[in-house]
Amino acid sequence: MPLLFANSLLNDALALIGALMCLYYFAKCSWGLLVGARAYILPKFWRTDLTSYGDWAVVTGATAGIGKAYAHELARRGLNVVLISRSLEKLRATAEEIEQQQGRKTKIIQADFTSGAEIYGPIEAALKDLNIGILVNNVGKTYTMLPCYFLDVPNVDKEILDIMNCNALSVLMMTRIVLPHMLERKKGVIINISSEAGTHPHPLLTMYSATKAFVDFFSRALNAEYKSKGIIVQCVLPLLVSTNMTRMETSIFVKQADDYVREALNTVGIREQTNGCLAHAVQHFFFEMLCPGWLQLTQVYINNFKRYCEKRRPLLEKYKIT
Repeated sequence: MPLLFANSLLNDALALIGALMCLYYFAKCSWGLLVGARAYILPKFWRTDLTSYGDWAVVTGATAGIGKAYAHELARRGLNVVLISRSLEKLRATAEEIEQQQGRKTKIIQADFTSGAEIYGPIEAALKDLNIGILVNNVGKTYTMLPCYFLDVPNVDKEILDIMNCNALSVLMMTRIVLPHMLERKKGVIINISSEAGTHPHPLLTMYSATKAFVDFFSRALNAEYKSKGIIVQCVLPLLVSTNMTRMETSIFVKQADDYVREALNTVGIREQTNGCLAHAVQHFFFEMLCPGWLQLTQVYINNFKRYCEKRRPLLEKYKIT
């Protein structure tokens, strides 16, 4: 009898634990659905008025991909746009597009963000008299060839400086230039573009992954420091977007840059850290479950990632980005 009673208690305890676990995951999933609906569905009908933060938006890396899409969408929503990028020809073409298609003013600044701190003096001077409400730190770069081991990166010394200057230093320096004027007006938005690759260490993209993790940590800490002063700092962590860097075909999960940015801007003021769109948020959720951080550090994952990159080599070579 005592044994049967003990077994009965054990069964009841296990049943209770199982019920509590089911309740926990049900509550977690329900909360996730509510948060997702608020972040990615409701803003389609109720948007933040971005013009209330200032007359001008500044976008780095503004002549292609996500940066160009941000420039166009911000102009479409009523802001004048400062475009900062390396190619003067592309800057002029993008500025002309925005002025003709969106009817907003533009200003162009030519700067190579792979250079050091010397480029930021002229940038600061050019922005001095503008009422800047939004800064989009978008510019970024990865390896000049297929993902590879750290020491196998061609011209590794130069690549280290280029990636650090472009992906990390640019975020710090552009924020340092723009933030004081936002604080004077007690309002402003800083949008920093990170990456899903920055959510965990990512072998074979080690430098890129590390700099994008820096962007995420910097954004969240800066937001905590200044949100009480009227400043919004948002970190955007996209997955795959069809750009010159990825060369991916669009699909239900691979968004076009224009579509992605339209949804991402809707989350300003709602999400301080966001995947940008519902499709990417769903991918992130399942990616975290099926491919957690510890798995990405195993040799099995590295080998499979290498094979995937090899399959894409012909496409990358076609576009001369090996």
